[in-house]
Amino acid sequence: MLHKYQEIIRFCIVGTLATGIHYGVYLLLNQLILVWLAYSIGYVVSFIFNFYLTSVFTFKSKATIKKGIGFIFCHLVNYILHLFFLSFFIWMGVGKNYAPIPVYLIVIPINFLLVRFVFKTKKL
Repeated sequence: MLHKYQEIIRFCIVGTLATGIHYGVYLLLNQLILVWLAYSIGYVVSFIFNFYLTSVFTFKSKATIKKGIGFIFCHLVNYILHLFFLSFFIWMGVGKNYAPIPVYLIVIPINFLLVRFVFKTKKL
């Protein structure tokens, strides 16, 4: 039982760092280029960081091609959700600097479940 919570804590640490990287790149670029492009570039930069640390730190698993493909699929779903909710919150009038914040709150728990499925071979 304690192991399960340690895993969630490690996921939160890696996720917080990856989210910070994503948000930081987004904030730097969104004044210079289209908001969707800035968001996408930030996502790709954080994705690379996230895959490595998710493998070796969060789930203490070897990064394999199979897991990499699964991780890409999870993050493709995650990316689509990000863009959908980002568009929604901007459409609702949330400023473009703040719109990613509620997106993260919605999408991160979904992402945890998807990524955990890819990296764990045993059941909960």
